[in-house]
Amino acid sequence: MEEKRPRLQNKTDKPDNVVERENRVIEQCEALQQELPSWLRGYFMYLRGNVLPMTRLAYLHDLRFFCEYLLKETGLKEKHSDIKELTPEDFDDIKAVDVNIFIDYCRRYKVESEEGTAIYENRNPSLSRKKSAVSVLFKYLYRDGFVEKNITDGFDPIKLPKPGEREIKALQDDEVMKMLDSVTTGSGLTKREKDFWEKTKQRDKLILLLLVTYGLRLSELQQLNISSFNFDRGEFKIYRKRGKESLMPINRTITEAFSDYVNLERPSDDTLDEENKDALLLSLRGTRLTDRQLREIVKKYTSVSLGTSRKRGYSPHKLRATAATSLISRGNSIYDVQELLDHDNVTTTQLYAAHKLNTKRDLIKNFEWDEDMIKDDGEKK
Repeated sequence: MEEKRPRLQNKTDKPDNVVERENRVIEQCEALQQELPSWLRGYFMYLRGNVLPMTRLAYLHDLRFFCEYLLKETGLKEKHSDIKELTPEDFDDIKAVDVNIFIDYCRRYKVESEEGTAIYENRNPSLSRKKSAVSVLFKYLYRDGFVEKNITDGFDPIKLPKPGEREIKALQDDEVMKMLDSVTTGSGLTKREKDFWEKTKQRDKLILLLLVTYGLRLSELQQLNISSFNFDRGEFKIYRKRGKESLMPINRTITEAFSDYVNLERPSDDTLDEENKDALLLSLRGTRLTDRQLREIVKKYTSVSLGTSRKRGYSPHKLRATAATSLISRGNSIYDVQELLDHDNVTTTQLYAAHKLNTKRDLIKNFEWDEDMIKDDGEKK
């Protein structure tokens, strides 16, 4: 028998689905803590009070993986059979070089299971987060007297791209128009995809427009409700990181796309379960779209605009980058774009301002070396 979830007692002004999502993250964190040594309770309290819930969840996943590594790949496997048995003395014996070896191990490792062997690879951003999780742990252990030395100074640095060093992946304006043409007409879709498109084209168009207009994060998009929109005031409400609320203005394009979806395609409330009646973006089964379903929708239409495979289509986060680069290229203030996208630091927004792909195209467009292609004031070809 399926275990019933506790009834949510929402005493805030946030919608139930937003509070429920936050609660699921907290429950996941608490479940992970139960798998780890109980003497780390102070570390758990530190994470709960000092980092965002999703960061806390990621750190706990990384810590569990580190503990599993200690049992499988080091001499501790002779002492303990479960990570909950690890002691402060075990961690006091760990040296900086041991952590550096662990980070190197994380670059590429194998996991054996009944289904076969899976190979996992981590790039530098993921390695940097794992290093950060372990660093915070050892700083806590040293601060609270569980280990005698702070070994974090001996951790090898992990090189991350400098601001402006890597290209920003975003759609150009002509690619955005091609994407919107695909969702409007069905062009570029397979026969099977068109069967679904006939039933979801208004919804999918609204999804894409919300992403490229406002640069919404995936979680912000997924949590949207019908009641989030107030057309009398011309605005809708989203919930940011750290529980912040933000009001976004509605333009004519979004108004029309919202109306077309709700009036022409979205199921009527009397056909929906109570928990889904207010959800804006629904699946064909009448349930709120999941993060994974939203990613697949975005990848499908962006792959058409890019002329590539569905797997190589862009993620929702790259449509967030598209919104940023498009707004800045139209002459909007970096600080206004920072406010719209909810960047903590303006240097993040400046990365998009430094995105010079269009400039590169203009430079190279008429810089040909083939004589047949050289034009001289329109006379020479």
